[in-house]
Amino acid sequence: ITMAATRSVMRAVRVFEFGGPEVLKLQSDVLIPHPKEDQVLIKVHACGVNPVETYIRSGNYARKPALPYTPGSDVAGVIEGVGEHVTAFKKGDRVFTIGTISGGYADYAVAAANRVFPLSDKLDFRQGAAIGIPYFTAYRALFQKGRAKAGESVLVHGASGGVGIATCQIARACGLKVLGTAGTEEGMNMVLRNGAHQAFNHREANYIGKIKEYMGTEGVDIIIEMLSNVNLATDLQLLSYAGRVMVVGCRGPIEINPRDTMSKESSIIGVSLFLATEEERRQCATALLDGVEAGWLKPVVGSEYPLEKVVKAHEDIIHSSGAQGKMVLLP
Repeated sequence: ITMAATRSVMRAVRVFEFGGPEVLKLQSDVLIPHPKEDQVLIKVHACGVNPVETYIRSGNYARKPALPYTPGSDVAGVIEGVGEHVTAFKKGDRVFTIGTISGGYADYAVAAANRVFPLSDKLDFRQGAAIGIPYFTAYRALFQKGRAKAGESVLVHGASGGVGIATCQIARACGLKVLGTAGTEEGMNMVLRNGAHQAFNHREANYIGKIKEYMGTEGVDIIIEMLSNVNLATDLQLLSYAGRVMVVGCRGPIEINPRDTMSKESSIIGVSLFLATEEERRQCATALLDGVEAGWLKPVVGSEYPLEKVVKAHEDIIHSSGAQGKMVLLP
């Protein structure tokens, strides 16, 4: 085979039907995509794995991509080529993305230039792959939707995962009082190392009581909720007056008593990064890139998987106990 021929194909994970993790198929003969106008081609060094990608893959999500498709939005790597009208990037630039067009679980990915950002030399590619959805979601939940202000308190449920750690770092840097929950001793220590003032073990039977005791009569101003189908009813008991629960993650229905929102005039607000406007995304990016320069934005990388183990990655992100940092695929 000539060199040119070998370079025109790549490995990529393909989904031909919606279903369980087993529908993820790694293929080695996928054509390398070409960047069109206002697009860039990235050689992928790492790609983040997000819970939302498992929901989309299962077919139980509001957004269904056309089949077949390659999952993955949070890529970090090096610009391989640029399409017409792209002036912000050139071949060889280190970058990270908050979205791809062709899919990130692959050796190469095409992305719209306005979803691509320079990756600081302070961070490696695995850390770059941990910024996109987690940090942009955390910033959106706290400030764009949650209207968080310095001096307020925030409780981060599931604070040891990708979005959780991002939320703790951002909230602490912006002057909030930060409480986090995790399911293991290591997880709790990680939460404390990444900005939380206090950590609680959500596997303990009386952990809600401990949070109430810690907060006293005032309650929590904002709760960032990764598992609302389990926690939403108790969240409403923990809120301050005019407190708000930001629903970031959910894996099923839950029954709540709406009266619990009346007694404190609390709000339950859904968060979706997919609905952010161009202006809101730019606002997130500016704040986060400043955080990298200032040194407080430091993604914690957890489990790492080669592309061949993508099925295991999708199983583990939903079923493994006690997240510790951001899960990444390494092509």
